[in-house]
Amino acid sequence: MLQYVIWDINPEIFHIGSFSVRWYGLLFAMGFLIGMQIMTYIFKKENKPVADTDTLLIYMVVATILGARIGHFLFYEPEVLLHRPLDVIIPPYSGLASHGATIGILTALWLYSRRKGSQLTNQTFLWVTDRIVIAVALGGASIRLGNLMNSEIVGRPSDVPWAFIFMNNTEYAKIPRHPAQLYESLSCLVLFFFLLWFWNRHKERTPRGSMLGIFLIWVFTLRFFYEYLKENQVAFEDSLPLNVGQLLSIPAVLLGIYFLVRSYRIPIPQADFEDNPKELKS
Repeated sequence: MLQYVIWDINPEIFHIGSFSVRWYGLLFAMGFLIGMQIMTYIFKKENKPVADTDTLLIYMVVATILGARIGHFLFYEPEVLLHRPLDVIIPPYSGLASHGATIGILTALWLYSRRKGSQLTNQTFLWVTDRIVIAVALGGASIRLGNLMNSEIVGRPSDVPWAFIFMNNTEYAKIPRHPAQLYESLSCLVLFFFLLWFWNRHKERTPRGSMLGIFLIWVFTLRFFYEYLKENQVAFEDSLPLNVGQLLSIPAVLLGIYFLVRSYRIPIPQADFEDNPKELKS
């Protein structure tokens, strides 16, 4: 039976001169690359132009990075955003907020759907978001694994047999703690497989907004409770009844409930099946 796990993984894979390749960057990039392959598969299955996945990838990369960076400074370090706004786009990207990334992605997909939704491809906002959350769930698992490799976003002290001692985290070293990053990574991985199964079962008949709703409810409900197991990111959170991550998760869950309930009350337009008549026979 494990007493604890000594976690002393070097966050750097290798370096050449001043250039280094880190696990976090590799896992971050892999999330996008694998996600694009997933979206390509979905576009083929639902008879959408595969070339559009290149445009979609650009929207997603820009939205994720900008949204996460702006969100971090807006929610956790607003004084930096006010006095040094260029820090948002200047490396290293040491602060990324998942709530900010969520807002950025939803905004970008709305803009993307404005271009594609009215065309013959019929890529409406809810059609795109219902599919992209499959890739985002896998990307979330990959990014949280990157946080684990960086020994960051650590949990509170714990005596559970799987507790980690983060040797490379000078602030929280030598005390067994919850591997909160691993909890979130595994949760996202479970969500990825469920959403992929759900889509594979329904495809064009997927109720519009249902998968987006499931994603928001699952991710941010768990995030709310995981925050009880994690150290606060900034000092001012210590005086709050709920930390920033929990406060931001509440509206995200409510939005997810709205989309999920709405999805089963509004029928799918028959026009959505016209691009792939084979699905009507299945």
